Amino acid sequence: MDFALQDKVALITGGSRGIGRSIGLSLAAQGVHIALCGRTLETLEQTADDIRALGVKAWPIITDVSKLEDIQRFVADAAQAAGAVDILVNNAVTSQSAPFDEQSDEDWRYHIDVKLMAYIRSAREVLPHMRARGGGRIINIGGMTARITAPLRVTNGIVNAGVANFTKQFANHVAGDNITVNCIHPGTTATDRMLQGFARQAQDANVSIEEIAARQTANIPLGRLITPEDIAAAALFFCSPLASMVTGQSIAVDGGSAAAVNY
Repeated sequence: MDFALQDKVALITGGSRGIGRSIGLSLAAQGVHIALCGRTLETLEQTADDIRALGVKAWPIITDVSKLEDIQRFVADAAQAAGAVDILVNNAVTSQSAPFDEQSDEDWRYHIDVKLMAYIRSAREVLPHMRARGGGRIINIGGMTARITAPLRVTNGIVNAGVANFTKQFANHVAGDNITVNCIHPGTTATDRMLQGFARQAQDANVSIEEIAARQTANIPLGRLITPEDIAAAALFFCSPLASMVTGQSIAVDGGSAAAVNY
């Protein structure tokens, strides 16, 4: 299916692995050129090579998104190299699987900077470029803890709820510029970070990681863990003309696991 994205330019934070990598590959398969940032050069370059193999351009840029000046440099360098910015995928993440009593002020500040503030800053930096293009798409990835409580992911819940609120606030602000802003809440997704969380749960419960994974899967009505490719499919929809009148929305890709009714 042609999503009418040929030769668009996307910036993806946290783009070298997991969900960010899958979104980059999905967009690249539609002809989108990708600027991706992260902190590890080796994984950035490997993902950039895989994107280029799909016949588009890729620019891997080392970036610490907890720092404003790094975000400003990433957006400026990417825009200069590509000549435009059409899509921003805010995906950078950090978290510590630990109960409330083990979370220090530094843990809270760092998570807020890497997730919420980085999303706000990145959106602010791409705004002039999207206005110059006559529109754009911004997608924020914010975990399901925005809607649920999770004893070992306390900071995640607070930060992701902020991401969802920012999504709606910013969507209204830029709607007149033909820029849409939407949020995806991934459910239990099979990424390296999620598996690290399984390890902590297994440690606390004195069971195997496989047992924790089985318990998590049992809570998903569709019967399997979510994959990064599942999240990428939702991102592709939000980037496409099919979603031209969808903005300010937060959608869960969770296999039906969330118990709350959201409307």
